[in-house]
Amino acid sequence: MDQARKTISGHCRVDAVGKVFGSADSGPEIVLKNCSFEVPAGSLTVLLGPSGCGKSTLVQLVAGYDTPTLGNVTLDGVSVTGPGTDRIVVFQETALFPWMTLLDNVAYGPIQMGIPRREAESEASALLRDVGLKAFEDRYPSQISGGMQRRAEVARALIARPKLMLLDEPFRGLDHMSRGLMQEYYLKLFDQHQTTTLFVTSEIDEAIFLADRLVILSYKPTTVQTVIDVPLPRPRDFQMLTSSVYGQIKEQALDLLYNEALKAFDQPAIPANGGVRGTA
Repeated sequence: MDQARKTISGHCRVDAVGKVFGSADSGPEIVLKNCSFEVPAGSLTVLLGPSGCGKSTLVQLVAGYDTPTLGNVTLDGVSVTGPGTDRIVVFQETALFPWMTLLDNVAYGPIQMGIPRREAESEASALLRDVGLKAFEDRYPSQISGGMQRRAEVARALIARPKLMLLDEPFRGLDHMSRGLMQEYYLKLFDQHQTTTLFVTSEIDEAIFLADRLVILSYKPTTVQTVIDVPLPRPRDFQMLTSSVYGQIKEQALDLLYNEALKAFDQPAIPANGGVRGTA
């Protein structure tokens, strides 16, 4: 891995961002309201919020696929005004080309950018090795499991050398064991490549296990409730989920998220220490 790849960049700032959808017929819907947070360069920052709160909308704005109604998004001090190769998004759905092998899928981007095929394939092969897929580089996406496809997509994103990786619930839909393994794989890749990452999830355990810091969101109109640092050491393993530090962070996150999640069901909020939450 060359030294340029180890350069830590990708400081992202979301500054007082608001987003309104709607039309003259349906009326406005305020999805995001005065959202402000930072993704420090070299960090793994996790957006955590109730389902449907607008996490994916924030990803679209940071990626440059959409523009804020109010506020500004910057990457290393430069305003985001559209998509760019300095940001790569890994979505929930697979985007691998079904007619290409895994090696060809991962090498595709660099080849299109003019990198010689042999060089692109060499780096693609190395990345597939990093994600445990070296033995499968000649397979097609339909010939491997969903978890393997996820790993190949992460490799395809990393080969582009983005300043910022955006992962929008990338492990959603995987079975419990595959999801846990994917979390471990991604942490190893993060430790190795040091790519600044904004990871989106609605799963508290996943969020705490991965994150350097949690950005906890409210329900719509969505704003940032708080930011929680996660002082668990790296490298991490699942035994950390039994630590007192983990338990304290989880309790704090649950207290913040529970009543927000209830709003999605149009139910009145109840005390955070009451009802069934305490038995979950």
